[in-house]
Amino acid sequence: SSIVSLFVLSVVLMNLLANKTIYQRGFPAVDGGIVVSWLTFLCMDIITKRFGARAATQVSVFALAVNLLAVAIFAIVSAIPTETDYSAFNSIFGGSWFIVLSSSLAFLASAIVNNVLNAAIGRLFEANPDGRAAYCTRSYVSTFIGQFVDNFVFASLVFMVFAPIYWGGFSWTLPQCVSCSLIGAGMELFMEVIFSPIGYGVTRRWRRLDVGNAYLAAHPA
Repeated sequence: SSIVSLFVLSVVLMNLLANKTIYQRGFPAVDGGIVVSWLTFLCMDIITKRFGARAATQVSVFALAVNLLAVAIFAIVSAIPTETDYSAFNSIFGGSWFIVLSSSLAFLASAIVNNVLNAAIGRLFEANPDGRAAYCTRSYVSTFIGQFVDNFVFASLVFMVFAPIYWGGFSWTLPQCVSCSLIGAGMELFMEVIFSPIGYGVTRRWRRLDVGNAYLAAHPA
């Protein structure tokens, strides 16, 4: 329950923090979502390792639904007229529909890619599937590719599809989207490497305490 709670919280926070750009030099840009995006993928890796890709994807869909609910509540509150000027508040929490749509599709696609790839790589370590090497390999590879998919789908939809329509013709080229996606994935992989010992420790503890045995018995791989 604690991992699921952290996972859902990180998805909601990532959506909010993405409204602030913390680094930009030309077209490479990094938004505030990177502060918690590593936690999102760390939780997915932990759940996939113990419960499998299907369970991790189900939790991802649940987190996405909670995030959309939060977005709807934020939009309603932002639309309520007030005597005091809350334009700054409304601009952050109100959001744009195409930003929400793009981020939702990007997260869903990256979650599926991350979870399926993580589980597939784990099956390659038949000799010692629960070892540190197996956990790190499956986590690092799936996180980098999953994060790239997340960044690329989001950047492509926002800056190549919607921005030219709603932002006065402003747009990015395909190479710009790919470059930014690679840079972001590299930075997020770095965070994953730093915090992966926590994830590995959680999976070992769950295995030692037989956490999830009932689910695994009911849903064999």
